[in-house]
Amino acid sequence: MSDIVPIKLVCLDLSGTTVGDIAMVERAFAEAIATQGIVPGTGAYARAMVHVHRSRGCPKIDVFRGIFPGNEAQAQAANLTFERSYEGALERAGLVPMPGVMEVLDKLRGTGIKLALITGFSRATLSRILGVLGWHDKIDLAISPEDAGGRGRPWPDMVLHAVLRLGVEDVRNVAVVGDSESDMLCGRRSGASIVAGLMTGVHSRERLLKGGATHILDSITDFPSLVLSDDLGTTHIASSAR
Repeated sequence: MSDIVPIKLVCLDLSGTTVGDIAMVERAFAEAIATQGIVPGTGAYARAMVHVHRSRGCPKIDVFRGIFPGNEAQAQAANLTFERSYEGALERAGLVPMPGVMEVLDKLRGTGIKLALITGFSRATLSRILGVLGWHDKIDLAISPEDAGGRGRPWPDMVLHAVLRLGVEDVRNVAVVGDSESDMLCGRRSGASIVAGLMTGVHSRERLLKGGATHILDSITDFPSLVLSDDLGTTHIASSAR
């Protein structure tokens, strides 16, 4: 392909992409919703959890605003409970990187590519996650919605914030990888050349393609060969994905 540009920055999602904490996140959402009177076994709870699933990757406070529309106090209270629940789980169980992630990070950085983690967690929770993972020497930047002016995914702001902070000259030099539709929307809206959807998270292939995935990968371990390839027209390209 004649229009291929080299990838100089990779923006990676956290939950379901680089760390396997999906169950922890789901439990924290359930606990937070329950404190606001929406308990398991009710229709309201089922609807709320459907909203949580559809909104994966978005800022957590925005998810709660969708569950409690017009009630900012209730959304904020639920968000506070979520953060406390998730951070408590972090302290008890820690975090496990997805299989092969450490090798992926080392391989990408070894070629001079800059790495940014982008997430829907708050800055405070993100700082705790980084402390637990000990990845400060593995990445160049970690970004929460607050760091990018308050707008998280599906807006492109966090990716563009990374572009500016890390001195990348062209958005086409960016690759975005994640497991949710909002990750894909964020990547496409930012102008990234590669927007790779992973099948290791909560959203289906169809949802990832709907969000604008350029490639569908079975695992994060497939990502370096895509980013470092001289030909992106592989069988992973979205238009020919099975």
